[in-house]
Amino acid sequence: MTRTAAAAAAALALSAGAAQADDAATVAALDVQYQAAVKANDAETMAKILHPQMILVVGSGAVITRDDLLSESRKQTIAYEVQDEEPGSQTVRMFGADTAVVTAKLRLKYVAGGKAFDRTLWFSDTYVRTADGWRYAFGQASLALPQG
Repeated sequence: MTRTAAAAAAALALSAGAAQADDAATVAALDVQYQAAVKANDAETMAKILHPQMILVVGSGAVITRDDLLSESRKQTIAYEVQDEEPGSQTVRMFGADTAVVTAKLRLKYVAGGKAFDRTLWFSDTYVRTADGWRYAFGQASLALPQG
């Protein structure tokens, strides 16, 4: 490989690394925005972020669809006091140029059906790049962590 070709290859690798870092930062911010939209029962923002085929699998094994999430938000069946990622717990892992997985610890404090809940769990949210930008396509949430 000539020096010029080696320099071009190095520049391309640096450029790709910078692009991946930019994508990771974009996805990290988008996931925080999604959590805030859930907390506010902002179905419009959630709909912009959620992939049309999105599903969420929770610790009990239940599968929740995009339509389920949006319907619940519109009906405001859950009143959130807290729906926030624990500071410093979020990690974004890039898999190629079009897939990112966000993992974070999430604290939830809310009232649903007249019953109060306060729990912390781990989640992984998978984002895919589409023609319309990054979209949240698949999520998995753990059971509530032991309090202690």
